[in-house]
Amino acid sequence: MSETTDQAIRKRRKAAAKPKGRVTMTDIARAAGCSQATVSFVLNNSPGIRLSRQTRERVIEAARALGYSAPAFSALKPVAAFDGPAFEGLDGVIGFAVDQLATSPEAVVAIEGARQASWNAGNVLLVAQTMGDAVMEPRAISALTRRGISALIYMTIFTREITAPDFLYGLDIPVILLNCYTADYAFPAVVPSEIAGGQSSTRHLISRGHRRIATITGESWMQAAQDRLKGYRRALATADIPFDPELVVEGDWSASAGYAATVKLLALKDRPTAIFCQNDRTAIGCYEALKEAGLHIPADISVVGYDDEEIARHLFPPLTTSILPHMAMGQWAIEQLEAPAIVGRGRYPITKLECPLVERESVATFKGVA
Repeated sequence: MSETTDQAIRKRRKAAAKPKGRVTMTDIARAAGCSQATVSFVLNNSPGIRLSRQTRERVIEAARALGYSAPAFSALKPVAAFDGPAFEGLDGVIGFAVDQLATSPEAVVAIEGARQASWNAGNVLLVAQTMGDAVMEPRAISALTRRGISALIYMTIFTREITAPDFLYGLDIPVILLNCYTADYAFPAVVPSEIAGGQSSTRHLISRGHRRIATITGESWMQAAQDRLKGYRRALATADIPFDPELVVEGDWSASAGYAATVKLLALKDRPTAIFCQNDRTAIGCYEALKEAGLHIPADISVVGYDDEEIARHLFPPLTTSILPHMAMGQWAIEQLEAPAIVGRGRYPITKLECPLVERESVATFKGVA
């Protein structure tokens, strides 16, 4: 004989124990055995969310049993009121805060991934650009929460560890970090697997017979540049190819830096047979310098980029590059809202998504003497 809802609630209450102080949605999620997002959808009375009557009842009973008190919950209709059509009125609303939106295509791609996943579930996405401003960022996120968002995705343009602002810890809704993470692992976080991406790019050149492989990095203080360089060095080490610091030139992700770095590499007594440009804009400058020197791609020198920007497929020849998985990261962030709540704080792992290599026509097999 299966246990009743009341019995299940009592069992979870006994296991979780009544929390001291203010009852949060995390406490309720733990007691009800569901995700924090589900609790938020129910307690904020968000119509249109596809939840069963049993799930809604379980959340409401857990909230009442734990003594949860909030204006929205006090005004909550009886569970039976939720048995109408699946979509009636405004659906759930998810906030998306990003520090920079207009200066980089990655943010737009991530937002599109989140939008697609949100709309598939009948939810609305509200976006705010914060510029990381200490005064305006909390005001922007406060404006989102006043509009009844049930969860928040917090994104940074540059992949990095952040010190999460205090107001993020105070939000009583699920928070997902996109392209950033915290040292205390307080929130679910997703970033690109940059070390593996740099390794895959370099390994591709090695598989085509290249051993004298140069790389043009981004700015050394940036984690993406550090990790892609680590991947480059790991691929060389795995193939027993000695690391040569002369073949590593620091750039700043720009086409002009790619041009200058390539000129420097071509001036070496033993020039490279392949160049791994750590982003596609750097590769644009690399292409120009090689063509200006009378060299042909890939017959004379092979080139690999990174990011898979739109321009990569329109270069001549089309550029072999790696996809930054921002679309998948945006989708992943939405999918985490249905994951069960984790008991306690500081136990969320950092998820790293693959940067797949897209092979085009800028790499050829090396036929000379290594």
